[in-house]
Amino acid sequence: MIFEFTASPDFDFITFFSKQINVPVRDNVLEIPARLGEGYIRKVGFGDDFRLTIHRYKLKEDFVIKRNPAIIYNNIRTIFFYNNEEDFELKYNNEENIPFSQKNDSAIQLSTNDLRTEIRFPAGSNIQYVVVGVAADRLRSILSIENPNSTIKTITAENASFLFFESLDAEMQLLLKNIVSVDMNNSLNNFYVQIKVQEVLYLLFSKLSLRENTTFKNINSTDAEKLLVIRSEILRDLSTPPVLKELATIASMSETKLKQLFKQTFGDTIYNYYQRARMEEAAFLLKQAKLSVSDVGYELGFSNLSHFSRLFERQYGITPKKFSYRG
Repeated sequence: MIFEFTASPDFDFITFFSKQINVPVRDNVLEIPARLGEGYIRKVGFGDDFRLTIHRYKLKEDFVIKRNPAIIYNNIRTIFFYNNEEDFELKYNNEENIPFSQKNDSAIQLSTNDLRTEIRFPAGSNIQYVVVGVAADRLRSILSIENPNSTIKTITAENASFLFFESLDAEMQLLLKNIVSVDMNNSLNNFYVQIKVQEVLYLLFSKLSLRENTTFKNINSTDAEKLLVIRSEILRDLSTPPVLKELATIASMSETKLKQLFKQTFGDTIYNYYQRARMEEAAFLLKQAKLSVSDVGYELGFSNLSHFSRLFERQYGITPKKFSYRG
């Protein structure tokens, strides 16, 4: 099933989707009919310029969501919080689908509505994500930051074009679980959900406020797609460090442009991003796969296990050996 729409200030996912599948919306909830699958989509509004959409469903066929760029610029900021157990595919422009891992380091996406995006969920996958749509001026009012850094200035500015990814930590995941489990039949729970959404935004923007203050460069759909290609290339083989010249060739960008856009979008340099992902994979292999420290180190390309231990301890505050024993 394909659901295609054009981003606009008055766009409401649940209303337009209900028309496509010919199912009515009742009390801001769209129940997925048995012929298509199971689950629901819920809308929670906090005013015309601030709303939440909760997606929790499993469909019998592949589900493709295509967002076309806004014809007329609007100041709505879209924030996706992905909490799926399965991977899915995301693409920008008209390029091939890029596997979008459910690694927590990129489970939050912030963007303007002038970027063309496509998300593909495989049939039978448990689709669980939350979307916050908020106008730039409302967001500025909510945040009330006196001296924002360049990232937050860009997100809350008029006429910006941006794409940012951020990590989804355990505290955010717990808040999101609380939000989706609220019984909306209680008249005060809309207020409660608004508070919880603002808590999630507080945690997100706390992270974004720590990003380095740098000159911001506008991004387009082609650049956005290339950055996802580069991210996939970096994560494809964590035993081999990325080579900037090769990545720049793949992205059809200069090395300078690639370095700037990657750091701007993902919040870190290419090499630091690689090393962080490497240590996250090490933690997974130690804890979940129960591999030994030496096996993990060698699998991730370390010839010097002392160097591996130092890097791991720098990221987690504990040696890999102690981490593997910890309950």
